[in-house]
Amino acid sequence: MNFDEKLNVSTDKNNSLLCIGLDPDPEQMPPKVDVFRFNKSIIDATDELVCAYKLNFAFYEALDDGIDILKRTIKAIPAHIPVIGDAKRGDIGNTARAYAKAVFVTLGCDAATVNPYLGFDSVEPFIGYWDKGVFIVCRTSNPGAVDFQNLRFETENAQLSLFEIVAMRAALWNKQGNIGLVVGATYPEELKLIRQSHPDMPLLIPGIGAQGGDLASSVRYGVNALGRRAILTSSRQIIYASQDKDYAEAARRVAADLRERINYYRSTLTLAP
Repeated sequence: MNFDEKLNVSTDKNNSLLCIGLDPDPEQMPPKVDVFRFNKSIIDATDELVCAYKLNFAFYEALDDGIDILKRTIKAIPAHIPVIGDAKRGDIGNTARAYAKAVFVTLGCDAATVNPYLGFDSVEPFIGYWDKGVFIVCRTSNPGAVDFQNLRFETENAQLSLFEIVAMRAALWNKQGNIGLVVGATYPEELKLIRQSHPDMPLLIPGIGAQGGDLASSVRYGVNALGRRAILTSSRQIIYASQDKDYAEAARRVAADLRERINYYRSTLTLAP
């Protein structure tokens, strides 16, 4: 089963476009709870509510035993739910091949985020895993994204922003149908533009939680004509809903409410038959 098929299964089974980011920060976690136990409790409490889990590698790499915790967390996620390795890797060919093998083979992730700044040869090793998803960083949710991503360039047919050019290149590279785009919820007009230009590519949409992205706009502009192909990601808002012993139950309540709100906004859209 490839990434798209797995995503469709989990979306339908859980009636969800919600992705939870498992990004453990000991300073925000309940005291005296080890990281793996924290992650496992969140997974057990929410695995009926999500279409995917996303693990940002930085939070694990910062821990002394983080790689082991990362591996154990991935194995703890039910097999039918996709795991997105939020690694944002991007390097020259031989290094990119090692990064791709690490994310997809050694760790067993179903998808990865990839930075395209070094060009096609930095992305190609990831795309070569045809059954895996490759989400190319396109328009990020942070304020500093405007420093480069909104710069305008003359192309053969029009003047375009850099993030639009990245999306166009990603579409050209998408020969095996396993490429998606990372587009932040905090910039709804850019999200709308990308979806209009690329109606069927899966979009990984961070920023609907603590970063303050508008949920209604993210759903309206992020989904495709069938109300799918959008992966709406929240981490801190859910996993740190409580710092007490009820942290898993609190995470479930927030996740359930968020999924319900996403599905409400989906229900207001006019979808293709």
